[in-house]
Amino acid sequence: MADKTTSSEMQPTLGLTGLTMNAMALIAPGAFLWLTFAIQGATGNTAPAMWIGIVIALLLCLATAVCYAELAKLYPGTGSSYYFAEQSFLNHEKVWKLARLAKFVVGWGSHLYYWIYPGVMVGVMGVLCGYLVGTLWPSFMSASNPGPMFMMTVAVVFSFLIAWIAHRGINGSTGVSIAINVVQITALLVFAVMAFSYRSSHPAGTAAWQFDSASGDAYQYEFATEKVKDDKGVMQDSIVREKDGTPKPQLDAAGKPVPFLVKYPAADEKGNFISHPEPGSVVGIHNAGFAFVQATVAILILVGFESVTAFGGEAKNAKRDVPKAVIISLLVQGAFCYLIEYFAANYFLSSGYPMTTASGSSAPIGDMMVILGNSFFGAGGGRTFMLVEAFTVFLAIIATTLSCMNTGARVTYAMGKDEEVPEHFGMLHSENLTPHRAIWVLAGISAVVGCISVSMLFGDAPALSDATLKALPQGFFSSFGYPSHDTMAAMPNSLLTMTLASNFGTFILYALSCIICLVGYHGRPDFKPLKHLIIPVFGLVANLACMAFYIIGPFMGFGTSKEPFCALGIAAVWAIYGGIYFVSSSKKKGRTTMVTNRATA
Repeated sequence: MADKTTSSEMQPTLGLTGLTMNAMALIAPGAFLWLTFAIQGATGNTAPAMWIGIVIALLLCLATAVCYAELAKLYPGTGSSYYFAEQSFLNHEKVWKLARLAKFVVGWGSHLYYWIYPGVMVGVMGVLCGYLVGTLWPSFMSASNPGPMFMMTVAVVFSFLIAWIAHRGINGSTGVSIAINVVQITALLVFAVMAFSYRSSHPAGTAAWQFDSASGDAYQYEFATEKVKDDKGVMQDSIVREKDGTPKPQLDAAGKPVPFLVKYPAADEKGNFISHPEPGSVVGIHNAGFAFVQATVAILILVGFESVTAFGGEAKNAKRDVPKAVIISLLVQGAFCYLIEYFAANYFLSSGYPMTTASGSSAPIGDMMVILGNSFFGAGGGRTFMLVEAFTVFLAIIATTLSCMNTGARVTYAMGKDEEVPEHFGMLHSENLTPHRAIWVLAGISAVVGCISVSMLFGDAPALSDATLKALPQGFFSSFGYPSHDTMAAMPNSLLTMTLASNFGTFILYALSCIICLVGYHGRPDFKPLKHLIIPVFGLVANLACMAFYIIGPFMGFGTSKEPFCALGIAAVWAIYGGIYFVSSSKKKGRTTMVTNRATA
């Protein structure tokens, strides 16, 4: 890579379609159904409220999206909330002196989101690749429980591959985003239709398919079991298997396999959530606390609409197109795609594939696709269907990681131009006109975060049993890095922890953006109470409520406790470091916290 830099400005090349597609690529419904369903299913006892949690998160995001759209009308430019904060405060007589502090707090806080989010995505790519490799070569890798070393390797390689694409320029990135959006939306609608059809054609008591995690396939018969002692000497039912790992069928008096008859129980004998007995259960609240916990996780699948405001410097008509792109991207992906696909996936759950099985899998949506493929295309067709759909997920993860890396690098670039972070971040590549130094640094950070995300993929509630660990293919890439069941159960789930840390940064950024909107339109002649007061206040309160639930929820028995507190710890460390950096950097450069001249903010 030629390390050429320039102080030139970005070139306006993006229209409404390009801007919208970049934001839609970050929201990526195809990727996040595959990714987040597993994370949401692992949040303790709150899984029944998964769909309504998305609705709550969507309302929060819509309020925030309106704020971003309105600010983009006032201040088109590069830097998103960071730039909005500076302009909003500078343009008010009473608070303009706080402009530098305000924009630094917003910019620094946004990095908690923009620098962790791509790392979560590259970690997820490691999980996806592990699942696919395990499906194709089960003797080398377990599809349900891929090896940590393999997932880490993929995360590192993928991080720098995405950085290379981002480094090449925004037009190439936009072309990739448009193509991938079309493919992934088509694929998820196909999955949703098939899931609806399967559930409607398989009422309780009819012959159906049940999934076996060990072999990674679905079968139409009851599994034969035998009593065996586990590591603690407790007698457990264990599936009897052929030499190749295929479960043996239970035989009736005539020696024929007993067909599997599907059921849709709400919970098992221990009270663990299994499935939704009827459609109303899917959309039900079940418990307000459950819904809030699910919303704090679901925010991950909806963020990204604001990313388009970072491309103001590259938009042909920023004032007209950026606000539209913010709202359109969220409505199409969040209010349409996600609500359909999450309803379909939750409604599909049954005794043949219960939530207890889904929460212990690295890719529950992939498992569902195996069942659906077998049902529609015959035995063996499930894996082919899953692999085809998984390829679209692979593409979607590329698009969402690329979009976020582009956005995060541009926020860092804006801070570099203002000398709020090292100045070399504020330079563009002379040929590609991309903030290449910020991109490559972000690639390194993403690789580290990605490795952390997959290091304890089954920590806490989804901890693998010791019997499962012994059954894994043994090898450096397939089993090395997995501790014992007790160790995993005592550790936080690493992917959920990093997801919540990114989400906490999102809540901080969105709450601050709502405040910026209140400041920006205060006292202006074009002030409108609904858009510039009621909606921003609602967005602010909603974001703060979700942030508060990180602390309150575990004490009320909702969800797990290790992961939210670890996420809060990461946010606290980042805030403390930011304060120290701001003070020391200001002192070194002779800058004051309070602006003394509007031209030098």
